[in-house]
Amino acid sequence: MKQIRTKKITGKIAVITGLHIGAGSDKVEIGGMDDPVIRNPLTREPYIPGSSIKGKMRAIMEWRQDGLLARTKGKPCGCGEPSCPICRVFGSGNSGDVEKAKNRGPSRLIIRDAELTENYKAQFLDGKPILEDKKENALNRITAAAMPRPIERVVPGVEFNFELVYRIIDTGDGGKDDEAFFKSVVLEGLKLLQNDYLGGGGSRGNGRIKFVDLKDETGAGINLQDIK
Repeated sequence: MKQIRTKKITGKIAVITGLHIGAGSDKVEIGGMDDPVIRNPLTREPYIPGSSIKGKMRAIMEWRQDGLLARTKGKPCGCGEPSCPICRVFGSGNSGDVEKAKNRGPSRLIIRDAELTENYKAQFLDGKPILEDKKENALNRITAAAMPRPIERVVPGVEFNFELVYRIIDTGDGGKDDEAFFKSVVLEGLKLLQNDYLGGGGSRGNGRIKFVDLKDETGAGINLQDIK
């Protein structure tokens, strides 16, 4: 088993509707933000963790595998089988089976944290609003009393840099399976993510994104709409 080449996709993630990827909070001060977005602790700039993108792609593609969620009872697939497209591309928590791990190899997919593009970094430094406080209400069904809950969102139009690396590993087949999974799992996952949502509150309108200006390692453009 050896890595014979890598594929790389670069481009941008454009926010279409307000994006909320929460940072979590142990305490909320009076008048403070109930649910802030995750930020770089040094610059305070919002960013999109690679784990959020990869995790959402994995969840979407697990839904695509016939009968998989029934077998796993809704949990992430951890079968670890070398032939499993999910475990092979995204990795498996089933590290106890050494033989399976040896035959499968490491996770093929690497997704970098997505930072603001230079344009939006400059806007953030200039104090221009790239974040908003969105007020949402939970309604008491009996009293009709509204219970407001503010969340922080990245506003529509903001763009983040995107980078993905995919490892092609020869497991005795010359890398043919990994080549096939790149199209059927990775590119398909990116396409489906655009039609789903990223982050929290997707059923309430949050998190629609679009991948733009995608290019492969040769500089050739990638059109996700061509993926079937």
